[in-house]
Amino acid sequence: MSVVHQLTAGWLVDHLSFINQCGYEVCDSCAYPGGVTLNTSVTSIGDCRATSTFAATSSSRDGPILGPADLIETEGKTAKKRYVFREEFFDISKPHIAASPEEHLWQECPEVGLTKKRKRKCVFNQGELDALEYHSKVRKLIWEGTLHLVQEGLKSGFLHCTAAELSCRKNVVPGHVGCGLAELCEMAKQLPAVNESDHQAVHLLDDETSMPEQDLLSCVTENSSNSAKIVVLMGQKYLVPPKSSFLLSDISCLQPLLNYKKKYDVIVIDPPWENKSVKRSNRYNHLSSWQIKQIPVPALAAPDCLVVMWVTNRQKHLRFVKDELYPHWAVKTLAEWHWVKITRAGEFVLPLDSLHKKPYEVLVLGRVQGDVKEALRKPEDVLPIPEHKLIVSIPCSLHSHKPPLTAVLAEFIKPDVECLELFARNLQPGWTSWGNEVLKFQHIDYFTLLQNE
Repeated sequence: MSVVHQLTAGWLVDHLSFINQCGYEVCDSCAYPGGVTLNTSVTSIGDCRATSTFAATSSSRDGPILGPADLIETEGKTAKKRYVFREEFFDISKPHIAASPEEHLWQECPEVGLTKKRKRKCVFNQGELDALEYHSKVRKLIWEGTLHLVQEGLKSGFLHCTAAELSCRKNVVPGHVGCGLAELCEMAKQLPAVNESDHQAVHLLDDETSMPEQDLLSCVTENSSNSAKIVVLMGQKYLVPPKSSFLLSDISCLQPLLNYKKKYDVIVIDPPWENKSVKRSNRYNHLSSWQIKQIPVPALAAPDCLVVMWVTNRQKHLRFVKDELYPHWAVKTLAEWHWVKITRAGEFVLPLDSLHKKPYEVLVLGRVQGDVKEALRKPEDVLPIPEHKLIVSIPCSLHSHKPPLTAVLAEFIKPDVECLELFARNLQPGWTSWGNEVLKFQHIDYFTLLQNE
């Protein structure tokens, strides 16, 4: 369970625990032919402390070369491997920028005014003034709510690590990993067109399966079993959790997702918003507001679908979602929530009143409005969406790795609903995920292989 504590203000969430409870245990050796190869696995388990190993051998000279760490010999036993996400990616022990004494979380919450000066000669532009005005409205809510949740985390021992404790760890964080998934999507556009009348809408992962990259990008890949599997794509290994499905493509190739013929009760969207820092860093391709409006959310949404949109702190984007995008999709805005990022000691990762970046991000929640007679659930079936809830967590140090929403949304949706994440960079059990980097954080280098005890 990813929720550590729940209070009126919101939830304290353990992102790392959620990942490790997805069940990344794989077993049974199988061959690695060329192209994409999918390995068998065993039933997932919830205890992230479980230990297991996995055996794999290569039967093709064209397949990836497996090193000694991949080969485990067993006598009369099924070889297993148990993977957990690397803890150092959540070892946020110090704020990225230290707060001044008056901004410390434990001090009485001071008020903030729009007249606060900054150390530069030029004046605030309109966008900055809008951001300051919004911050002044939510600041006290975020300060007090985070304080209460952090206090609970300290009492229970969930929040306690100090910088000295973390410095004892010897793990080395890898640099760039992966095989260029976004580039692969671009390459796929140059491949011969697939005749949709002859092509399957979904590819089921079997115990031993191989398929060319073109097939991977032209249909939804589904792991319908209760076990995790390994995908080898262009020589790189990716872990696929149980009961999950994904489509690797960009916004120009969404038809396979529509061909999947599923209607979703929850749609979470984390679009690559256009902004100056993204343009400067060239970290990923961004989309214009017009392009985001073209996403076929109405065609994917079930009646009364809950839509959750991650939004930057730029007020232009927030207004666009509430005033233009949601009405375009026939979605009624219900609430704004905030994801608050803290260290292991319970401090904001950035000063709350930082003029450059804030230690929080916004989520806009709404429901698809349609014919009441066609609604899959009545209003009394679930709790109404409350305003101004906080999701407080230690963030992943990997860029744009958002916290899981499954547990925090549970009381506002019916059980066993269909869930979809758009612009995803990782997979979740029970969810369909789409994006041009949908397997990014499933790369095996982000995980640690537990040794047999």
